[in-house]
Amino acid sequence: MRRWQQREQQRGRALPGAVGALCRALPPRARPAPDTLRRARFDRPQASLDFWRLLYALLKQIHGGKWTESDAIDNQIRFVKSALWYHGYGRPELYRLPSDGSAGSRELLLAFSWLLHRLSLLEQLLARNRVKTGDETSVCTCEDDLPNSQKSTTEIAPEYGLEDRVDVRYLQWLNGRLRFQWRSLHAQHQEQCKLLHKIHLFTSGSHMDQILGHFSVTETDLVRQPENYKQLLQLLESETMQLEAFLEWKQLEPVYWQWMETVLDNVAEEGNMCESQDAHVEKSRLPKATSCCPWADSLTGQIDRLSRDLMTLRDQLHELVTHRKAVWCEKVKTREDELQKEWLSATARKIEESVELKLLDLAYLCAPKKNKMHGSCRLVFRSKDPASKTGFSRSVSREPVSAVSATEVIRDLQMREASLERELKQLREECRQRLDAIAEGLDGVICVSP
Repeated sequence: MRRWQQREQQRGRALPGAVGALCRALPPRARPAPDTLRRARFDRPQASLDFWRLLYALLKQIHGGKWTESDAIDNQIRFVKSALWYHGYGRPELYRLPSDGSAGSRELLLAFSWLLHRLSLLEQLLARNRVKTGDETSVCTCEDDLPNSQKSTTEIAPEYGLEDRVDVRYLQWLNGRLRFQWRSLHAQHQEQCKLLHKIHLFTSGSHMDQILGHFSVTETDLVRQPENYKQLLQLLESETMQLEAFLEWKQLEPVYWQWMETVLDNVAEEGNMCESQDAHVEKSRLPKATSCCPWADSLTGQIDRLSRDLMTLRDQLHELVTHRKAVWCEKVKTREDELQKEWLSATARKIEESVELKLLDLAYLCAPKKNKMHGSCRLVFRSKDPASKTGFSRSVSREPVSAVSATEVIRDLQMREASLERELKQLREECRQRLDAIAEGLDGVICVSP
């Protein structure tokens, strides 16, 4: 008993350090006060608005969206609920919280802790918000399998996020708008690549690091405007403090999760108390049964007669269904024999296309495997390499680093694109055949392809 009390006292002394390190490891613009988490444990309404704003800022950064503190609180709450549902958060109590942010700080603390564990929230934020002194680009040559956290997000969404009916014309308008924005983004990306190439070419041989050999955009800006180094130095110092807080948090993280277990115990105890109170109220509302019911015998007799009539009707219905089923089975068999010859050629052609697609995919899968790349890589200009002028490098050091040329990455992506195009063609053909089969059963309807 004494040892247990000592452990509890040690954990209580370490808890403020764990909560403080967690708050300091968060981005500066979304950094809550440690007291906000302590108030949320006791479900204080004063901490609800702060927690809604915290989750809004963090989830906006995770999804790469822009945000301002002046956004309406109801819009922030709506976005947080939608984002949590998208990531698979399943506690219905959170989705029932009011849209004015007046309550539910403990539920928000549970959701925040779930994001910490499920999405590796701190790691993602540190990776997204790190200071980039080099020119980087995101490269992914992995397979397009969804993560486990996103495979189970096809459940029914909360009522606030769906409408009963959606106009097809509105979906077509959204599709056209998306295509236009995609083309604009592609054009802007091409222009950015051209400018980067000019900077790398003109500054070639100027860098102290012989492996790089050229300046990045940030370094070029510092050469042109040396006074900007103070701002860069402040950003680097802030990132260093965040990383130090993150290391401290990783050491004290078990203390935080033990504290969250006590929060869950409090939630479970309050839930049991509410259930017992509801059961007591329902029990008090039950009518008392009377000992003498003169009409009970006659009512029982009527129920027995109705039961016998229903049984008789069920037997008759079963016989009728059996007869109709036998007739329909005979008709279907006859129709299948008639259509078998017509479908034989179409089926053979479909099998040949499927086998061809599988063989192409098999050849792609059996090709020599290379190390899959995923994440941000630094762009390094190689003027001495005639095969490729640009390469992707994982790190920068005096030692030789593992790098891959842009030509190889483009070749891999083109092979993957061809495989996806073949798969898309096959799926479109299957959809067309299904629509043709459906259209044959519609009398007097003419289907015109778009």
